[in-house]
Amino acid sequence: MSAQPEKPNLEDLALVPMGTEHLDEVMEIERLSFPTPWSRGAYQREILDNSYARYIVALLGGRVVGYAGMWVLMDEAHVTNIAVHPDYRHLGIGERILRELIRRAYAAGADKMTLEVRVSNVVAQNLYKKLGFAFRGIRRGYYTDTHEDAMIMWRNGLGEDKNLAQEGRAES
Repeated sequence: MSAQPEKPNLEDLALVPMGTEHLDEVMEIERLSFPTPWSRGAYQREILDNSYARYIVALLGGRVVGYAGMWVLMDEAHVTNIAVHPDYRHLGIGERILRELIRRAYAAGADKMTLEVRVSNVVAQNLYKKLGFAFRGIRRGYYTDTHEDAMIMWRNGLGEDKNLAQEGRAES
């Protein structure tokens, strides 16, 4: 039986653009988090070839503990994925990652953001609601692995967050 890791100091959490050097750890989290994980090649194409894609990783002590990605098209951002390593969940890391994704979307010119979430993933839904996302519809059978429905959620007015407004659109 392994001992629980000591609660990390989140002041040491760094949120940086995802690079190919992070992919081994991203793939580990991906396999631990999703029934049908994305492939390494899919992530490589996203970060190297997709000009609409923006991906970040959360680093703690040099280790990738979470990540997220989005596409920014015109004034909209679409979250493609977000995950935190199981050993680091329920510590606020997912919220920090999503807040940073929102900040970066706003900096890139987006004023609204959308995402899909499994109807069974109540923990994620609660985080999204906390950060201003609202239910807008259902995509029936969206998840091809289980045919589970997805909730469509939107957040409008990304720049209305006072922290984002202070940081402005110039940063990325």
